Amino acid sequence: MNTQPQPRLSPARDGGGGASGTAPGGTAGIDALYANPYLASLYDRLQPRHLRGDFDFYLPMIHEAQSVLDVGCGTGSLLREAHAGGHAGRLCGLDPAESMLRIARQYDGVEWLSGVLADCGFREQFELIVMTGHAFQAIVEDEELATLLHSVREALVPGGCFAFETRNPDARVWEQWAQEGPDRLIEPDGRTLQVTTRVTVPFDGRCVTFVETFEGDHPGLPATSCSTLRFMEHHALCDLLKQTGFRISEQYGDFRRNPVGPHAPEIITLARR
Repeated sequence: MNTQPQPRLSPARDGGGGASGTAPGGTAGIDALYANPYLASLYDRLQPRHLRGDFDFYLPMIHEAQSVLDVGCGTGSLLREAHAGGHAGRLCGLDPAESMLRIARQYDGVEWLSGVLADCGFREQFELIVMTGHAFQAIVEDEELATLLHSVREALVPGGCFAFETRNPDARVWEQWAQEGPDRLIEPDGRTLQVTTRVTVPFDGRCVTFVETFEGDHPGLPATSCSTLRFMEHHALCDLLKQTGFRISEQYGDFRRNPVGPHAPEIITLARR
């Protein structure tokens, strides 16, 4: 029996592709979790597949589309699984964090691109664009969100779908983060890594800021990664999408496709050009 401590998903590392915490306008603000080569090497083990509910939600959509772009693909785990599952069309992963892409590029069958979407110049190239791992929340400024949504819409074919999720602020999940104990991960050589999450700026009606501290017997430790996430109200999100030319086709409150409500953990959106 395996008695190794099992990690649970933290605020900054809980999604499908390993989305990097950076705004679409540049890479200067990449969180250390994604920019630090050692922390990036731990990423997939820190968010094991069996703890993620989003893969089983997004993968069927990916397999139905001939051309797919994953914005904030990180280590590329979502697209790698799609390719391994037989996807024969175009799979493209985009991320600004070179440390994450260095891992993704070890795998063939997917286009791995470095940068941000606004700089790519895509025009009507993708049937589906996904943004997983709550990467949407890492974009905190209104202007940056507008830039992202414009770039997504430009990159989609007419009728194409933008699928993404953001945490429901009504569920107040940041209150759980403040109460949770540390995660522990045992590396193959027996060394133990401990990860502690601490909320440093509580919810102010718009954002939450938290720091993850990584400690253990490794030359690159201790290390810290600071993240700020935006929590957008349901009605504000819907208004923003409509203002930028999207038509909301489906919304769910969790990855089991239950409806959005005050106690739902997520606002999962499928929006069409």
